[in-house]
Amino acid sequence: MQSDPLLDRRSVLRAAGTLSVAALAGCTGQEEGGDDGPDYETVPSEEEPDYGGWLDSARTYDGTADLRGESEVTVMVGTGSRGRSFSPAAIMVDPGTTVVWEWTGDGGGHNVAEENEAYESPIETEEGYTFEHAFEEPGVSRYTCIPHDAQGMRGAVAIAE
Repeated sequence: MQSDPLLDRRSVLRAAGTLSVAALAGCTGQEEGGDDGPDYETVPSEEEPDYGGWLDSARTYDGTADLRGESEVTVMVGTGSRGRSFSPAAIMVDPGTTVVWEWTGDGGGHNVAEENEAYESPIETEEGYTFEHAFEEPGVSRYTCIPHDAQGMRGAVAIAE
């Protein structure tokens, strides 16, 4: 008895589809259970700085990352599902800390521009590009990505006393 070529082809395609779905589910399952969360603690609520509503529209703001005790810290530029966020959006550092903003290459051209023009990077698209600024005085420095400010691409650096 000869086998039906359509039946065999359908069986192969069905098996391939099942394997693809299983592989995809395995990938997404690992991502959910993986270590993709922040690798920092947040500032206790009683120490949370007052950003004056600056971060109300920031897509990734979920508390202030406590990065005190570090001489240099990195904030990623172009994060989130559309590449239009800073991560972390808000950080607390000690006076004398250098903040390095590092571009992911996602979300188009970005810059880092302090609201009072104390510092401003050029608009860049290249993955790995960096811009840095040393924070010496206690207070809060609020910044934005000018091309994507209306989309909530804002961040803040709180410099502890």
